[in-house]
Amino acid sequence: MRLKEVPAKAGYVWFRQGIWVFRRNPAAFMMLLIAYLFAWLLVSQVPVVGGLLPLLFVPGMSVGFMAACRNAILGKPLYPTVLLSGFREHGQITSRRLLILGVIYVVGMIGVFGISAFADGGILFRVAVLNSEVDVSEFTNGTQITGAMLIAALAYIPISAIMWFAPILVAWHDVPPVKALFFSWVALWRHRWAFAVYALCWGALDIAITFPLTQIAALAGGSMLALIVLIPLMVAIMAMLYCSFYATYRGSFDVPDAPDPSLPAKPVA
Repeated sequence: MRLKEVPAKAGYVWFRQGIWVFRRNPAAFMMLLIAYLFAWLLVSQVPVVGGLLPLLFVPGMSVGFMAACRNAILGKPLYPTVLLSGFREHGQITSRRLLILGVIYVVGMIGVFGISAFADGGILFRVAVLNSEVDVSEFTNGTQITGAMLIAALAYIPISAIMWFAPILVAWHDVPPVKALFFSWVALWRHRWAFAVYALCWGALDIAITFPLTQIAALAGGSMLALIVLIPLMVAIMAMLYCSFYATYRGSFDVPDAPDPSLPAKPVA
């Protein structure tokens, strides 16, 4: 496994390749994402720790979604059980390593929401981490929650950088957790301009599609018809985004011995 050198325009290629992977089996990918979100919702109902417990399994589940992308390229059927492949198909050592990454992720997210307390006095922290209910009257200023969410988003960037490739490096390349986190950071830093273009592409798509529909739904008073159109579309965009994670992996690392074919070198319309 070797880190590639890629230009900034590679970010656009990853964006298009993610859509290409999704189009291999769009219904299955959307069902996988719904199953993932439903499982997240169920686990989050656990008292006290429900806000954090799902985060423990995020690295392992991300490996499962990457496996689903690989299977889709190979033309294999996609079943919900593929989401558990990170824990089921790579042995106990890998499962423990993925859980270690999960613990690190949980600690990182506690830090992210902890920093946001500087803006809102800890309201977002109590909701996201402590799973507490918050009364609207606690917001003395309408900009508090916006500021807290902005700070949390900025604080999440380094967490995202170290976690982006770490799970797949642990599961598919037998890299220990600490080294995997370091290599993930190095990969994102080396390809920072490509990832900047990649993020801009997804941001532009999200705004171009969901913003007008959201405004229509608001003008329609949140009508059922508008929601029926908007919700599946948002799920589809999220599924395409998840598929593009696989494209960033294949585009960032030279892995000629991988058991799946390379993604198309050029964007596919």
